[in-house]
Amino acid sequence: MPNKIRTILMGTPEFAENIFSKFYIALNNQFEIISVITAPDKPVGRKQVLTLSPVKKWALEANLSVLEPDKIRKPEWVAKIRDLAPELVILCAYGQIIPQEILDIPKYHALNIHPSFLPKYRGASPIQSVILNGETETGVCLMIMDAEMDHGLIIEKSKIQITNPKITYKELSKQLSDAGAELLIKTLPDYIDGKIQPQEQDHAQATFCKLIKKEDGKIDWNKSAQEIERQIRAFQEWPESYTSFNDKNLKIIEAGIMINPRILQQVEVRGKVGEVFLDDNKNLCVQTGNGILILKTLQLEGKNSMSAKDFLNGHKEIIGTVLK
Repeated sequence: MPNKIRTILMGTPEFAENIFSKFYIALNNQFEIISVITAPDKPVGRKQVLTLSPVKKWALEANLSVLEPDKIRKPEWVAKIRDLAPELVILCAYGQIIPQEILDIPKYHALNIHPSFLPKYRGASPIQSVILNGETETGVCLMIMDAEMDHGLIIEKSKIQITNPKITYKELSKQLSDAGAELLIKTLPDYIDGKIQPQEQDHAQATFCKLIKKEDGKIDWNKSAQEIERQIRAFQEWPESYTSFNDKNLKIIEAGIMINPRILQQVEVRGKVGEVFLDDNKNLCVQTGNGILILKTLQLEGKNSMSAKDFLNGHKEIIGTVLK
């Protein structure tokens, strides 16, 4: 390998922080981190406390230079990055589209760590989409960025089996982040030394996932119990899954599916989609468009999360309510 490679890291959430911190510990003798680029501090929570991104927090603790562009495509930011003269850019969950002028700067290209087994699940929500679709495997890729989204040459990729059928976003994200760090550390030196020939993706096999918005968290009770239960696990961190009860948002934090439900008399008579009832085991249940969802952990707007049993003790009027 040549002298230390002048490297810029670009990322924002915990997923990226985990990868960057492990990479820095393992390979800082070969890669000089000349700057860490992340999203600006933003207000978080009910009190809107101005909060550093996980990547910024790590970078400051590691005494690394931090840049926080509001819009990285602005000419002044492109010029700033050009002046830094990076030989390599490594991007992971940064949160903005990188303009071609920046992609063209580094000698060893701008690389992206993408949490899917490309060309499947190109786009902004691969981890959530894998859970929503009930996939049993996924992966992580190290790729060269080009003008199209998640379209570039693959340097290396690693497949991951999803063995837990009830895996949550947080759990799968951590698994993929650890795999991404391992892939980057194992692969990058050989890539720089020219020992790896990046491969074209099979674009005919590409699938895409959309940018998730806050309103996507609203539960559509016409969907099946299976679809809703997957949504609750996929949107666990954000935007969460919620419905309306007593004119307030009610978050469903954890739920299960009634297996082979015996159709109760009240369900036959009053089994409207979205209707809440107790089953024979005193579980708090909701009739969906197909199947019955068992509510396990809930959080009413402005309150702490609690078990369905505790929630029912304080809100007996939920029985018979049709959730919207």
